[in-house]
Amino acid sequence: MWQERLGHLVSTCHWIGAKGWAPATGGNMSVRQDETWCWLSESGRDKGSLTSDDFLQVAIADNTAPSGRKPSAETGLHTLIYRLFPEACVVLHVHTVNATVLSRLETSQTLALQGYEMQKTLSGQHNHLDTVPIAIFDNDQDIDALAARIEDYAQTRPLRYGFLLRGHGLTCWGKDVAEARRQLEGLEFLFECELLRRRYA
Repeated sequence: MWQERLGHLVSTCHWIGAKGWAPATGGNMSVRQDETWCWLSESGRDKGSLTSDDFLQVAIADNTAPSGRKPSAETGLHTLIYRLFPEACVVLHVHTVNATVLSRLETSQTLALQGYEMQKTLSGQHNHLDTVPIAIFDNDQDIDALAARIEDYAQTRPLRYGFLLRGHGLTCWGKDVAEARRQLEGLEFLFECELLRRRYA
C-alpha cells in the first residue's frame, strides 16, 4: 500500500517541480509506511526529477535513517506531523513565492482566510463564510526547537490542513496523496488571492 502511495507521491513531486514550487532543490515530501516508519525525500535532490530511489526510510519516533543517507533538513517536521495526526499519510513541504511572502506580510501568529469559495477545497470546509486559520511559526534553523513549538501549539489550538513558516514556506498534509495535493493547490490559490487583495486594498 505505501509503495503505491510513494509512486503517486513521485508523480506529485514532478508536478510540484514543474510549477516551480520547490526551486533549487528546496522542499521535501514524505509518505507514511506504518506507525513506525516513513519515507522522506533525500536532501539536495531536485524535486522535479525525483524517483522512488531518492526517498529513504526514517523512523517516526526519532528521525533516524537506517541507510545512513541524509534526509531533508525538515525531517523533524514530517515525523512530528505523523505523530500528531495518525490519519496523515503524506506530508508536502514547499517553498512557493506566495506562501513565503504572505508569511512575512502577516505579522500575527495566524493568517485568517475568509470569503473565498476555494476554501471548500480544504477537507471539512463547506462554506466560504467560515474563517480558516492558518498558523504561522517563526522560522528556525534548529528544527527540533521549531518542532517543539509547533507541538506545543497543537496541544491547545487546532492545526489543520497545514502551517506556514515565516519567510520559509508551507507545510501541508493529507490522508493520501490526492488529499495532500488538493490542499496544497487550494492553499496556494488562496494565498495568491490574499496577496492580491492586500495589494489592491
